[in-house]
Amino acid sequence: MRYFILFFFTSCVLLAQHSKRILFKNATVHIGNGEVIENAYLSIKENKIDMVSNATNVRIDISQFDTTIDVFGKHIYPALIAPNCILGLQEAEAVRQTSDYNETGNFNPHVRSVIAYNAESKILETVKTNGVLYTQSTPRGGRIPGTSSILATVGWNWEDAVLKMDDGVHVNFPSMIEKHGWWAEPEPNSRNKQYDNDLKQLQEFFENAYAYYQSTTVSEQNLRYDAMKGVFNGSKNLYLKADYVKDIISAVDFAEKFKIKKIIIVGGKDSYKITSFLKKHQVAIMLNRLHDLPDLPEQPTDILYKLPYLLHKDSVMFCLQNQGDMEAMNARNLPFLAGTAAAYGLTKEEALQSISLNAAKILGVDSLIGSLESGKLASFIVSEGDILDMKTNHITMAFINGQAISLTNFQTDLYKKYSNKLGIKP
Repeated sequence: MRYFILFFFTSCVLLAQHSKRILFKNATVHIGNGEVIENAYLSIKENKIDMVSNATNVRIDISQFDTTIDVFGKHIYPALIAPNCILGLQEAEAVRQTSDYNETGNFNPHVRSVIAYNAESKILETVKTNGVLYTQSTPRGGRIPGTSSILATVGWNWEDAVLKMDDGVHVNFPSMIEKHGWWAEPEPNSRNKQYDNDLKQLQEFFENAYAYYQSTTVSEQNLRYDAMKGVFNGSKNLYLKADYVKDIISAVDFAEKFKIKKIIIVGGKDSYKITSFLKKHQVAIMLNRLHDLPDLPEQPTDILYKLPYLLHKDSVMFCLQNQGDMEAMNARNLPFLAGTAAAYGLTKEEALQSISLNAAKILGVDSLIGSLESGKLASFIVSEGDILDMKTNHITMAFINGQAISLTNFQTDLYKKYSNKLGIKP
């Protein structure tokens, strides 16, 4: 019965996606900014949200809409955003030839992830079915891995999928601490003996790039330094990977020496210890995956789960991301990371913001996506239950730019195939 209803709704939407106006009624709409509207109307016109309102606050003339869809008992959420991710850049982690996120060299700000984005990736099909409709495709490797871009998880090609081109440059800031071992067999950390040399090399590169940026006459074009101009003039973000207190402070101070306006810390495991410093310098945090263990044995086991709450209570802007092992395939678990944050201090709507509006603000695309507000792109999902809860999460419809997208993939196809074979009712 569930699949018949899903097929019916999807068929109605696909027939209507070229129409002028579509109305969703009787939904619980989670705006993404902390507001929830019960018994709501949401309408889309062309590719944008036309109206969001409580049914008691507005009179609707149904005849003014080309298609009306009743989603009684369901929830509408803004499209989820996966920042700092290699989605679309890696297909099979064990097959090197399918990975295209790490270029040769140590300083590669001119390397653009957007042109390597594989819109036909099978992994993209699996994450969109759990509401992740946008990603920040991000390069890895080296001191400066390259420049990221914001793309939809559906598109004919990267040109079709791109939402914001070349949004920022990523830097793996030198760490004073060197980690050893792995989670199953941890070993004591040690001082990074290469720290001074690594920092000196980064300093020299930035000084040369800044001098190039300030120069009015350049005899020879330098692609690496050209890519840094946006960081210095404020049109691009600077993403600094740092986890520990001294590294975070050093990274922020380093960036401010070059008058960089948009500074984002990626990782930030110790960020809760220096919230006053982060607020003073207006630095946002892309928190690393919450489903991880602390680095130090004396830390509480659940400290990473509490990080979102600790930053939120001190008014530090943050969002969630999932960098680490198998991050592309695990991007579909993004709503459950937010669910963990909700279980450890945040409200459900605050947790939702960490993977929608907050992420959009940090990436600089909040005028387009991140919340369900009039004038923004009609990119949203419809779920039968709470998307942050693994028990109730069941997405039945999804839209990107006002267009209904398919929610099937090879995993759902296999599920149906063997359910039918074994006579198992969904």
